[in-house]
This record gives sequence, C-alpha cells and structure tokens, in this order.
Amino acid sequence: MEAARAPRREEAAVTTTGTVRYWAAAKAAAGAPEEPYAAATLAEALDAARTAHTANPEFARVLLRCSFLVDGVQVGSRDHAEVPLTQGGTVEVLPPFAGG
Repeated sequence: MEAARAPRREEAAVTTTGTVRYWAAAKAAAGAPEEPYAAATLAEALDAARTAHTANPEFARVLLRCSFLVDGVQVGSRDHAEVPLTQGGTVEVLPPFAGG
C-alpha cells in the first residue's frame, strides 16, 4: 500500500508582467515616466526597480517616501511582499505631493 502524500504547502509564485508608472519626484529619479515589471508581488517589482536604478541612489530614497496604488487600489501599510500583482496590471508610484 502506497503512503498518502501530504499536500504541498509551498506553491511557486507566478510571475506576471505589467507597468510601473512613476509620478513627480519618482519620475524624475527614475528618468522615465514608466517601465515594465515582471514580478509576482509589489515587493519583487520594487526590488527589481531599485536594482535597475542603482546608478541613481536618489531613486531608492524617493521610493522610501512613496505610496503605491496597485491596479487603482491603495496599498497603504500592507506588507509589499503580500501584495500580488496581476497580469497586465499597473503599479502607480506616488511621492508625497505638496499640500496633499
């Protein structure tokens, strides 16, 4: 008799592709209004963006002050590793704005 296999707890994260849009100071630090992402979570997308922009240390500093929208939904204080990205989705990177 064959032993029953335990269900697998770890599932491979599915990498999706979409667009990161930068606004105001984030756009200036990135040197572009947008760029593609290939990641499963917001944390992965932001890590890849930091790596892509290592030549400009200001980029990483700006990201620390930003808020994020994923497909139009505010991320708020949620752990970025727990925020899934969707195929063809959009991440908006919003630095603090004067007066807002």
